[in-house]
This record gives sequence, C-alpha cells and structure tokens, in this order.
Amino acid sequence: MKGTLYGVGIGPGDPELLTLKAVRLIRENEVIALPGEKPEETVAYQISVQAVPELADKTLLALTMPMTKDKALLNENYDRAAEKIADQLDQGKNVVFLTLGDPTVYSTYMYVHQRLEEKGYRVEIISGITSFCAVAARMNMSLVERSEPLHVIPASYQIEEALKLPGTKVLMKAGKQMKYVKEQVKGFGKNAVMIENCGMPDEKIYASADEIPENAGYYSLIVIKEEHNL
Repeated sequence: MKGTLYGVGIGPGDPELLTLKAVRLIRENEVIALPGEKPEETVAYQISVQAVPELADKTLLALTMPMTKDKALLNENYDRAAEKIADQLDQGKNVVFLTLGDPTVYSTYMYVHQRLEEKGYRVEIISGITSFCAVAARMNMSLVERSEPLHVIPASYQIEEALKLPGTKVLMKAGKQMKYVKEQVKGFGKNAVMIENCGMPDEKIYASADEIPENAGYYSLIVIKEEHNL
C-alpha cells in the first residue's frame, strides 16, 4: 500500500501554536519533508523541533524551492519535489511536509500537493494557524468586525488597486518590494501596523507605516484597518 502525503501547517512561528494534530503526525511518521537544501536550517524545522524534539531523529527530505518568479524554474523544482516525495510514498511511507502558517494560504506545498493528487496519491491538508490571525492576536485587535470584508493580498505584486478595497487589508510576502509597499501603505497612515517574524525570538513590531523599515525580512506582515466609529 502506498503512503499518504500530509501537508502540515505549523503556524506562524511560535512553537506553542502547533496544533495537536501537527505534533501527532510529526511524532508518528518517519519521513519529514522541508522546503530547503539544508532542512535543519529551515525556519519550519527550527520552529517544529522546539515543539517536537523527536523531529531531530527523523528522516529529513530536502526539497529545493528557490525564491523566484521564474515559472519554468519553479515548475521544474515542484516536479522534482513531487518525484522525491512519490519515491517515499511508493515505498509505503507517509510523508509529512511542514509548511509555515496554513498550507492553503500562499503555500509552496500546494503545488506539490496538486501534482501528487493528479497522479492518484493520497494527500491530506492539515490546517495551521495563519500568520495574519497570529499578528492580529499579538496586536490585541480584531481583523474584521460586523460587515467588514477581509482582503489578503500578496504584496510582492502591484497593490495600488487592492489597497483601495473596503475593509481590512492584509499584505503578505512583500520581500524585496518592501520599499515600494511602504510607499503605498503610508497613504493609509496610523492604521497600518506590521510585525516581522511574529512569534519568533527576533519578533519586531512596527506601530505605524512610518516605522516600517525598507529592509524588513521575508516574514513580515502588514495589517491596514479602516477607521470607523464605535
């Protein structure tokens, strides 16, 4: 019998935010897949091993996932990752693919999931706490109230029109575009907040758009709230 691929969300950074199901699957299965050439150095590993020390004794499957928008290169690596996982599944081994946040939100995991599902392998998604919910909790604020809509926006693309949408805007994955993103966000003033590395030891909080550094790290998330009277 072939194994099952589990796409496991491990939350935003605080090891105490791993779900009981995530912890159980890591403990129960031998093969753990991680996106990176050196699995032990990945953020996902460093977070998870604090909650599940047994992870250090598992078989780690390194999956190369370059940070690029080159679709041909990305597809090549997704195909290669799917093949490496399929080899383990064909041996009857389950594979637990660890991913930050939730696997259904801008996750590299889903591209591998889709490839293996199309080939007939058993695949299962395990939800994790999303980064934007963790940031809102860390800031002691709600994301949306009453009839407000919530917009989750990939900030590394053109965002001018998206920022005009009503309701709360969440900007994720700004990356090297942070200078551009900051310029766009500043028009929204004091209601913009950002957390870098939420829940991690080097977490940093920026209470306004003016405070946001142009060289912020990859794991930075901005929340823009509309003003409204209570």
